[in-house]
Amino acid sequence: MNPTRNAMSWEELAIYAADPIDQINGLNNPYSLLRLFNKSESEAIITLYRDNHAWCPYCQKVWIWLELKKIPYRVKKVTMRCYGEKEKWYLRKVPSGMLPAIEIDNHVITESDEILLVLEEIYGPLGQPLNERKVLEHRRLERELFSSWCNWLCRNSLFQAQEEQKKKYFKSVAKKFELELQKTASGWLTPISTENGEKPGSADVIFIPYVERMNASLAYYKGYSLREEHPFINTWLENLEKLEEYRGTQGDFHTHAHDLPPQMGGCFTYSNSTQQIFAHKIDTGSGLGELELRDCKTDQNSDKKFEAIALERVIKHKEKIIDISPMKNKLFDQPLRAALTSMISKKDCSPENKSAFALRYLRDRISVPRDMPLLSGRLFRKALERTATIDGSDQGPKIPTNNRLDQNPLPFN
Repeated sequence: MNPTRNAMSWEELAIYAADPIDQINGLNNPYSLLRLFNKSESEAIITLYRDNHAWCPYCQKVWIWLELKKIPYRVKKVTMRCYGEKEKWYLRKVPSGMLPAIEIDNHVITESDEILLVLEEIYGPLGQPLNERKVLEHRRLERELFSSWCNWLCRNSLFQAQEEQKKKYFKSVAKKFELELQKTASGWLTPISTENGEKPGSADVIFIPYVERMNASLAYYKGYSLREEHPFINTWLENLEKLEEYRGTQGDFHTHAHDLPPQMGGCFTYSNSTQQIFAHKIDTGSGLGELELRDCKTDQNSDKKFEAIALERVIKHKEKIIDISPMKNKLFDQPLRAALTSMISKKDCSPENKSAFALRYLRDRISVPRDMPLLSGRLFRKALERTATIDGSDQGPKIPTNNRLDQNPLPFN
C-alpha cells in the first residue's frame, strides 16, 4: 500500500492529544516547578535546584526522595555544563555550579547525600536513616557497584581478557546487590510499610539512579542485559516501575546511552553481535522492549494513551521544534505532522522530500523524561524513523560525545 501524503493539520492532530496533566498535585512529572501533594503552598519551604534535562543522577536521587515522602517543594532548573552555559544567577548562589542543591530559608545545601541528611533532620527519614549501620553498608555497596560499572564502561580495554575481567568483577558486585535484595520478602533493601503496600526506603533510593543508567549503558555499549543476567535486580526494577514516584523521573535507553559520555568522560564499546543488535534498536528508536520497561503492557489502549501524551507534548512546543530543525524556513512543519499522523493513524504518511535527516535529527534528540514518558518517547521515535524511511536513508547530524551542546535548553526557555 502506498503511503498517503495527507498529513493531518495541527487542528486535526490536536483532537487526539491528551489533556495537560496536573503538574502540581498530580502524578510525578519532570515539567512541574511546584509540587504540593494537595497541601498548602505555604508548606513548600524547600527549593530543589536540578538540571533542565533530568539527566543528573544525583538530582534524581533527591527528587525521588521528596516524592516518596510527599514533601511540598519548588523546582528551579539549571543547565548542566555538558549541554550549555551555567546560569549566572545560579553561580552567584552556588559558585561551584554543583547540582543538585536545595535552599531552605536562604540556606543552600549541595551534595545529594548531604541534602538527604538535612531533609531527614527536618522531615524524618525515609524508613531507616541514612546513617543507620545497615544503610551505611548498603551505601558502601552502591559505591562499589558504581566503581565496578565505571571501570568496565569508562576505561578502554586493551585486550579481550581485560574486558572479560571487568565484566566478571561487575557481575560479582551485582550479585552482592542481589543477595541484599533477597533478604526481604518485598525485594526492597529497606522496605517501608504503607497503606498501599511496601515501598522503597532510603537505601533503595541511593541505588536507583545509577542502576537505571547501568541497565541502559551496558546494553548499548556492551550488549549486556542487566535484567536477564540478574533476576533479583530485574524484580527490583519491575517493582520500581509500578511506582509513579519513580516513573516520573525515569529515562530511557536512548537518552542515557547518549547523555552519559560527556558526563562520564567517555563510554567504550565492546563490539559483539548482541551489542550491535541492541545499539541499532536503541539508535533507530524501537528500543529494547521489556529490557527497558516491564510493568506496562503495550496493547492498543495503552499505545493510544502514550501516543496522546507524545502528541500533547509536541503540539505544546511545535514552533520551537520547527525553529531548531536543520530543515530551515519552516519546511519541517509538514514532515513533523506526517510523523505524528503516522503515529496516530498507524498508516504511513509521506513527508516532504529530503526530510529524512531532519526527522532523524529529532528522533535522536527526544529526551526522556524531560520531553515525555518512556513509552511515549518510544512510540514517537518509531514514528519518526518510519516516516524518515519513506524519504530515504539520510541520517541527521551525529550525536556529539564530548558535549551535548546540541541539547542546549536556551531555545526552549
